[in-house]
Amino acid sequence: MRREEMLRRVRERANSQEPWDIAVIGGGATGMGVAVDAAARGFDVVLVEAHDFGKGTSSRSTKLVHGGVRYLEQGNIPLVMSALKERGLLRQNAPHLVHDLAFVVPNYSWWEAPFYGIGLKLYDLLAGKYGFGPSRLLSREETLAQLPALEPEELRGGVVYYDGQFDDARLLIHLAMTAADHGATVVNYCPATKLLRDDEGYVNGLIARDEEAGEELAITARIVVNATGVFTDEVRRMADAKIEPLMVTSQGIHLVFDRSFLKGDTALMVPRTSDGRVLFVIPWHGHAVAGTTDTPVDAPSLEPKALDEEIEFILETAGRYLSRPPTRADVLAVYVGLRPLVRTDGEGKTSALSRDHVIHVDTSGLLTITGGKWTTYRHMAEDCVDHAITLGRLRDEACPTKTLRIHGYMVGAEENGDPLSVYGADAEAIRALVKGRPELAERLHPELPYIAAEVVWAARAEMARSVEDVLARRTRALFLNARAAVAMAEPVARLLSVELGRDEAWAAAQVAEFRVLAKQYMV
Repeated sequence: MRREEMLRRVRERANSQEPWDIAVIGGGATGMGVAVDAAARGFDVVLVEAHDFGKGTSSRSTKLVHGGVRYLEQGNIPLVMSALKERGLLRQNAPHLVHDLAFVVPNYSWWEAPFYGIGLKLYDLLAGKYGFGPSRLLSREETLAQLPALEPEELRGGVVYYDGQFDDARLLIHLAMTAADHGATVVNYCPATKLLRDDEGYVNGLIARDEEAGEELAITARIVVNATGVFTDEVRRMADAKIEPLMVTSQGIHLVFDRSFLKGDTALMVPRTSDGRVLFVIPWHGHAVAGTTDTPVDAPSLEPKALDEEIEFILETAGRYLSRPPTRADVLAVYVGLRPLVRTDGEGKTSALSRDHVIHVDTSGLLTITGGKWTTYRHMAEDCVDHAITLGRLRDEACPTKTLRIHGYMVGAEENGDPLSVYGADAEAIRALVKGRPELAERLHPELPYIAAEVVWAARAEMARSVEDVLARRTRALFLNARAAVAMAEPVARLLSVELGRDEAWAAAQVAEFRVLAKQYMV
């Protein structure tokens, strides 16, 4: 994936005045899923993203590919069944990025074992042939063997069940590469600034601006898809300033700790917190991630801030279940994501709003897809492209993504413990960079596994354009250890400036900007 090549294609198409089949606004999980689906069906697709791919919600999840135990409790059986099926398909199509994870629900009261045991047996049943393993009751000793860091006092036993885990930003980058492999044109740092209309007033394209060169690009298309998550209504207002809002936004935070707070390879699941949510403490990239909260916010922002009460809530709740309660001083990073929730008529908690996706067509002809969750991105994209075919009068093409292998597909990649395993088949290309330039094997920080070659690869093959892109989304340094990421900023900027042909002033500005950003990820 080379940004210059992507922009050249956009210019050439504008000069030819031949419309694209589908133009997608938004480069998160939903938009990129649409680009993959449409390109795999053989359509001409262009996608524009205002910032970096996955800058928003799609890089800030709980890192789980799951059916959603909480949605089962809410009685949303169709969503759970759909998500469990998609979980199985995602593991099948991206085994280098999605793997099984054992979760233990500890029982401290006599009624919890039968109550949660029955519920999780239903979870197994709904998964059918896409199951990840059967749940079972655990004795007190078995529970502590699975979760050695668990608070043992008054512990009666537990229930173990299995779900999926992934690296959200890494999957997103591999979806972008999958779309590109199938001929899609995807451009980051290229916001849509205006919607175009035909003689009858229907949306038939957009104006995008290349943020790096300041160039305006005219993109005409048979159908325009709005897949901008929490910013959905902002794009809809480009077509009609008087639209009724579709979205409600809530934020969830996660705290990241040293792995010693969890120990072992099993996750902790607390099925009911004081605010009625589920709390997870999960092993991830050698660390422990705890979350999440559900706090309504008035308006979406690119860098939402964690509230003190959210931080205290997670510390206090996790501390009840861990033998070594974490404190603020133990937090290596805090990250915050916004949920794109679809508004309902009734009042109520955002945690009770449905995670089902919605497809909406405005009177302007703008096709919007929103809501949903990471696990169901493929199904959402299939639904959206089916609608796009009808609205854009495109030829009928069957969806091939149920069996479409994601870029980097490789079975057993993570089994050898190699930190490069998340790249799947691309890991070999990174090793080749090291072979040609041995200095690229140097670790960028002693507390994290990332090496210099990954920065070079990110710039050459993954459209990384900034220090933030590399440290937040091509690697996950900022999300794992914010202070370590700050220390990595200078060497990353030096490597990037060479790859992108930038000068020392650019590198210095990048480091300064990243330091300011990273403060939000520290407690």
